[in-house]
Parts: sequence; structure tokens; C-alpha cells
Amino acid sequence: MTRIFSGIQPTHHLHLGNYLGAIRNWVGLQHQYESIFCIVDLHALTVPQDPAALLRATREVAATYIACGIDPVKNIIFHQSGVQEHAMLAWLLGTITPLGWLNRMTQFKEKAGKARDNAGLGLYSYPVLMAADILLYKATHVPVGEDQKQHIELARDIAGAFARQFGKEVFPLPEPQIFGAATRVMSLRDGQKKMSKSDESDYSRINLTDDAETIALKVRKAKTDPEPMPETVEAMAERYEVANLVGIYGALSDMTREQVVARYAGQQLSGFKKDLTDLCVEKIAPISAELNRLMAAPGDIDAILKKGADRASAIAKPVLAETYDAMGLLRV
Repeated sequence: MTRIFSGIQPTHHLHLGNYLGAIRNWVGLQHQYESIFCIVDLHALTVPQDPAALLRATREVAATYIACGIDPVKNIIFHQSGVQEHAMLAWLLGTITPLGWLNRMTQFKEKAGKARDNAGLGLYSYPVLMAADILLYKATHVPVGEDQKQHIELARDIAGAFARQFGKEVFPLPEPQIFGAATRVMSLRDGQKKMSKSDESDYSRINLTDDAETIALKVRKAKTDPEPMPETVEAMAERYEVANLVGIYGALSDMTREQVVARYAGQQLSGFKKDLTDLCVEKIAPISAELNRLMAAPGDIDAILKKGADRASAIAKPVLAETYDAMGLLRV
């Protein structure tokens, strides 16, 4: 049995980078693996959230998964807080996770910054909850970006530590699936910054909720330079914004960067951006339309999440029971 588990936090709107870097890959993986796709709302609580906004964002992420092509019947789509076993297993695994392992996690250092002493325990122990998310379903593969690879390695370490301490291999060692730099999408305003949900400028990203007119406007306004299109991929090494747009075009058209550059070599950027605009509208606008249609019926989304949570819980409960037994905890 091969099973994948992955998830996205319900914070802000999901964007083109989330689609090309993660969700589009999940759509393909759902035909190869037993697949569990989570909206990790407990992780979102590691930083302050507006409750109403979090609730809407949770539904919106679920709607985005479905609008992008993830089948909620074939796969399990659910919200993390809907399965209580996540929090319970996180506590149990936290009791055997050395502080030294958590001190090496780079994400806490990046998010807490200089305000480390004021950061919540949840932000610090975030990687243990992520390990629990994965191990609770005995996931064999976890599709993640390069920046999350360290967390998968920690999940493997925790699974190994559990087996050594209690003499029982409850959890398989999950394998990270890294999709590489080709799917890394940068800001439309700064080609050296990753496209982000939290960027102050909405023109830095294409949201998956944007309509066709908004998508077109953002691509037209995307930062470039006055030079014509490069003749080779190597020639755009320091033309970060152009390289980003070439990467987006390639990803959406299933072309390599070399093929895109060869098609437009020496031409004015205006012509390339017009074609990129048309391509983005063609590929993203239908997702946006379906997403917004789904969001108009929140009760239907809630029903999908409830059913998904029930299915997820049916897998999680026996695994937590195994964990209890291995650790000597009473089940009544």
C-alpha cells in the first residue's frame, strides 16, 4: 500500500505558485496513490488568526482543491481540526522528541525572528504536529516543496525514535516527493522573492480566486525590463523577472524553459507578455470560476469536509490505538 498525505494552511488566498508548485502535482498523484489532502487549520493557529477569516479560508482551500481537479470521492479531503487524533498523536510524539531536534528547525527561526521569546509554543512545536499529520495515516510519501524537506526528515527521525524506544514499528518512514525548482513561482513584482500569500501587494501574485480580467491586468503589470527576450536560458540568468515569466509560461504550457526561450528569442517582451496573459487566463480563469461557484454553497463544502473527516478518522483511530498500546496507555 502506498499512501500520500499533504496539506496547505488556510491563510489568505491560494495563488498560482500554490497551484503550479503543489496542487497541480497532487491532481496527477491522485491516480497513482491512495491520497489524503488536508486543510491544516491547526497549523494556521500557530500565528494569530481572525476566526471568521480562518473559517472562510478553510472552505476556500477545500473549494480550490476540488476546482483544480482533486476528486473528493476518490480521495479524502478534510480539515485537520475535524480529526482529533492529530492533536493527540502530536502530544504523544512530542514526549519523545528531543529539544535539540526542534532547535534545528529553520522555519521557527524564520517566522519568530527577533520576537522569539514572544512566540507561542505551537509555532515551536509545529514540526511535531506535522510529523503527527503524516504518521497518523502511515503515509509512505509526502509531496512537499524543498523548504519542507527538513520537516519530513524530522518525521522519519521521530518514527525511528518511537520504534527504538517502544520496540514496535508502528509508523513507516515517509519519503519526501520533491518536485524541484522548475515549479518555483516568484513574485510578479520581484523575481527574487517567492510568490507569497502574505505579500502586501496583491499585484505580486495571481490568486486562484481572480477573474479573467484581474488575471490579465496582473500579467500585463508584471515587472520586466526593457531588453528583448533572451536568445538562451543562460542569457536570462540575472533577468529574474523575465526568467520567472518564462518559467510560468513553461509550466502552464508543459514546455521546458529552453523551448519557451527558443519560441520567443529576440522578440519584444510585449508580444511574449500578451501570449502569457492569454495562457494564464485560459488555464486559471476556469479554476477561478469553479472555485467561486463552489464558495457560493458553503453548506456543500462543509458536507464534503465532514465526510472526508469521517473517512480520515476511520484510518486514524486504529493507528492511535496502536500507539496507545505500544506506549502502555489504557484504552477503555
